[in-house]
Amino acid sequence: MEFFCHHRDRPGSEALRDELLEEHWSYMDRYAKELIARGPTFAADGDTPTGSVHIVDLPDPAAARAFAFDEPNHQAGVYRDVLLRRYRNLLGRTMWDFPGGPTGGNRYLVLGLGVERAAEPALPPGRDDLIAFGPLLSDDGATWLGTAALVRAPDPDAARAVLAPDVYAAVEVHDWEPGGRR
Repeated sequence: MEFFCHHRDRPGSEALRDELLEEHWSYMDRYAKELIARGPTFAADGDTPTGSVHIVDLPDPAAARAFAFDEPNHQAGVYRDVLLRRYRNLLGRTMWDFPGGPTGGNRYLVLGLGVERAAEPALPPGRDDLIAFGPLLSDDGATWLGTAALVRAPDPDAARAVLAPDVYAAVEVHDWEPGGRR
């Protein structure tokens, strides 16, 4: 089962986040084979961390909750909240398989939160710029709740355009970069 996890930073937690970086990476190393995508989100300045995204393939919702809530930054209070949803990886690949490579171009997390039960999204045109794309689902996987995408785009407006605006109550766009050890 695939899961989308977005930890959102608590304001003022950047120093604690920096202090725990190695512990965070060591924790994620334990899930290296299960990770589909990972990386931090940033404020509009491109430097201030605002969160951390993980798309991970785990056996069940209990394992996903353990993954999200046992994470060292979460345990230490870096994060203010966690969005954890079932996910369906419509691209069938990891971020490491993205044909555009690990660098070059601006990268974004685009979250569309659904207004009402709707059909799951189809892959939009411009698939070559999609790093990850899929529906956010209820715990049982039966109800569509929104869409999450990792996108290479020239700017936030172009990134937002991968989601049809009339389908979502809200669309968030966050600067994002692929994560992991450097």
